[in-house]
Amino acid sequence: MNHRAIWAIYRQEMARAFRTVLQSIVSPVISTSLYFVVFGAAIGSRIQEIGGVSYGAFIVPGLIMLSLLTHSISNASFGIYFPKFTGTIYEILSAPVSHLEIVVAYVGAAATKSMILGAIILATATLFVPLRIEHPLVMVLFLVLTACTFSLFGFIIGIWADGFEKLQLVPLLIITPLTFLGGSFYSIDMLPPFWRSVTLFNPVLYLVSGFRWSFYGDADVGVWVSLTMTLIFLAVCLGIVSWIFRTGYRLKS
Repeated sequence: MNHRAIWAIYRQEMARAFRTVLQSIVSPVISTSLYFVVFGAAIGSRIQEIGGVSYGAFIVPGLIMLSLLTHSISNASFGIYFPKFTGTIYEILSAPVSHLEIVVAYVGAAATKSMILGAIILATATLFVPLRIEHPLVMVLFLVLTACTFSLFGFIIGIWADGFEKLQLVPLLIITPLTFLGGSFYSIDMLPPFWRSVTLFNPVLYLVSGFRWSFYGDADVGVWVSLTMTLIFLAVCLGIVSWIFRTGYRLKS
């Protein structure tokens, strides 16, 4: 494996994030803080506790997951789309670098940026609500798996997109609504039976639920079910990326 090539792409992508700190870090942290103020104060005054956890603390895993999903996708999709847009992807594809190394570099950088953001949001949350993390290793596992999985998903979107507007299409119209409807701000036990059953088809539910379990030891879905669903989605994304490089789908268009 060409470690120098991977490191060069990885460093380039990380440098781009640090050049846009206001957009990459500060803006998401401010947005998340506003969620705490609005949801924690306004709704928290009406919903005191959920499963023995204060409402403000209950929504922390959901807020972290919301930022993690959207920024993993946007970081990875823009990272691979920009070389397509500028035409430099031909240099990358013709360089002595394997397809695996290209994916590792771009996805690794996107996942790293998302995990840094998730850690900052977690630290910010402690300023608003008292938190406890009962299973820190499981929390880190879900953080890494989710960041890598959705960075892969973003990589796929970046290759599929043929315009900048399409880069935001899936995150804004699909991922964000699924996150809001996936138990980020409420327990699905609060829903009527029919809608509770419908919510079980939302894949984001399992990510949020597993991540919340690592904090409080209780969630809407069993942690092993959540972990299994996450790994299945990861395997699907890996399969699609493999097919893209095998067929050359939109790599040079």
